[in-house]
Amino acid sequence: MANHQFKQQKQDEYYTKEYAIIPLLKYLKPNSQIWCPFDTQESNFVKLLSNNGHPTQWTHIWTGQDFFETDPPKGTEYIISNPPYSLREKVLERLFGFKIPFAMLINEAGLFDSKKRFELLKNNPFEIMVFDKRIDYIKGDENMSGVPFKSIFLCSNVLPDKFVFETLGEKF
Repeated sequence: MANHQFKQQKQDEYYTKEYAIIPLLKYLKPNSQIWCPFDTQESNFVKLLSNNGHPTQWTHIWTGQDFFETDPPKGTEYIISNPPYSLREKVLERLFGFKIPFAMLINEAGLFDSKKRFELLKNNPFEIMVFDKRIDYIKGDENMSGVPFKSIFLCSNVLPDKFVFETLGEKF
């Protein structure tokens, strides 16, 4: 494992259910090359994007690929994932630096609370996908229903408007 100064915390490893990813699909160009930098081969992001015609590459710190030391694969058209919450600010800073469209499923709480995030969002193009209800996650083998936070997709150059409102389908 890389010895990067921004180590992921164990409490950051929440897995996204398919129903939370589906609303994003209609905003992606067909057959887009996608990098999922916080995912394994078993990730629902990787599976769903691949199954919908998007060549998808994944990397994860568990396989020795630290996001902060790994560049996007050549030809990447979108970067899509659910990043570690504790590293949200540093992740966004690096993502905006790539100048590649991205969509990150993140906790909306405190998004503008730090001066650094405020400046990042003020000075870079971004859009937000807001959902009609909270998203449930998977933590280990446990289904995390009724999570105490609301998630959004924070995007850059992906959505057609600054705010997009989506209805989530069945929580399966």
